[in-house]
Amino acid sequence: MGWGQFIQYVVYGVALGSLYSLIAIGYTIIYGIVGLINMAHGDFFMVAAYVAMWGILVWKLPMPASYALGAALAIALGVTAERIVYRPLRGAKISAFIGAIAVSSILQNTFVVFFSPRSKPFPHPAFLDRVLQFGEVALPVSMLFIIAASVLLFLILTYIVTKTKTGRAMRALSKDLEAAQLVGVNPDRVISFAFVLSTAFAAAGAFLWCSKVPYVDPFTGMMPGLKAFIAAVLGGIGSIPGALLGGFLLGLGEVMIVAALPMLTPFRDIFAYLILILFLLIRPGGLFNVTVREEKV
Repeated sequence: MGWGQFIQYVVYGVALGSLYSLIAIGYTIIYGIVGLINMAHGDFFMVAAYVAMWGILVWKLPMPASYALGAALAIALGVTAERIVYRPLRGAKISAFIGAIAVSSILQNTFVVFFSPRSKPFPHPAFLDRVLQFGEVALPVSMLFIIAASVLLFLILTYIVTKTKTGRAMRALSKDLEAAQLVGVNPDRVISFAFVLSTAFAAAGAFLWCSKVPYVDPFTGMMPGLKAFIAAVLGGIGSIPGALLGGFLLGLGEVMIVAALPMLTPFRDIFAYLILILFLLIRPGGLFNVTVREEKV
């Protein structure tokens, strides 16, 4: 493998890791605050992509308006699921987890029944199909765009969590619910905002993912969602920096293993699950050694 190819693979790995990190952030925000593994997270991803596709191809809306509509509907579904399903089950971890699986199945099967399981093309800006040539290095614009957009979104998230009043309230709830309430934090309002933020990152991940893999079907969010969950666990679920690091390591690991040993390409997903099992056995708290709390909201 020459240096040109090595750089290309690194860029591909960072781009893939950026996508995993974006989606993993949604898992870790919700788990860090309410202790819920939101298994419907990948399906909110799918809804955002589907609605954006309809907006462009069926309703003939401008691309930015279609993306905004897809994100808005996914966020609305996320908040509705939190209010109707997750909030009443908040004190029962197993029941809430089963409820999340039920929400996931409802969304998937609804889209299968009404819109068929067949893949449909996902339109994306034409400039993303270009390839930039730097000597021996050929870099797709889509990969560079994914990395740049992800960095921007990570910076926005950092500002929200560290500099805003709501972000500080989210961190307070994740540490101690009762103490946060004593200083005036409204748990229901903050948790609803956490679902807005989580689902917004799922929608952003969907648009970027579908710019790389330009199709959408009712199961589009399943594999990215599972990989992002693995990334969250690798970093330490509940830790935002852990989700970022876990996503990048998983993406780079997948790409570099396939680059070094092409014969293992069919096993790249198995590699991810094996890593998950190893971390659960050896370091269940992830890279950041996050302690799982027994008492949640």
